[in-house]
Amino acid sequence: MENHVDKTHPLNDLMRSTMDKIREMVDTNTIVGQPITTADGVTLIPISKVSFGFGSGGGNYGAAQAERFGGGGGAGVKIDPVAFLVVKDGTTRVLPVSMPPVSTADRVVEMVPDILDKVEKYFDKKQEKEDF
Repeated sequence: MENHVDKTHPLNDLMRSTMDKIREMVDTNTIVGQPITTADGVTLIPISKVSFGFGSGGGNYGAAQAERFGGGGGAGVKIDPVAFLVVKDGTTRVLPVSMPPVSTADRVVEMVPDILDKVEKYFDKKQEKEDF
């Protein structure tokens, strides 16, 4: 089968334009930010998570008249801070940025370590009483 896609079709231009705009918004400096040096010699490097999506489409209305093209496109970008790399005295640490829980499931997962600690303390106290 031959590929009859016209490389100069308006839909190609529309998709190319949308992707160019996304490239302008998202680059490596968005994911790994510029280092920030504090007065006491600590260097902080912000790390982010970037999610993006785009869509476009169109169609010709009347095969004989190529100028009757209708189309549209759109894009979205979401940037979430994830962590900071902390460099001090030659040692590098990762300092996570805690995000507030969004859903009930997130809240439950966040509460599990505290609940387990409380249950463990309860059984430890109960064991101490039985030992006496």
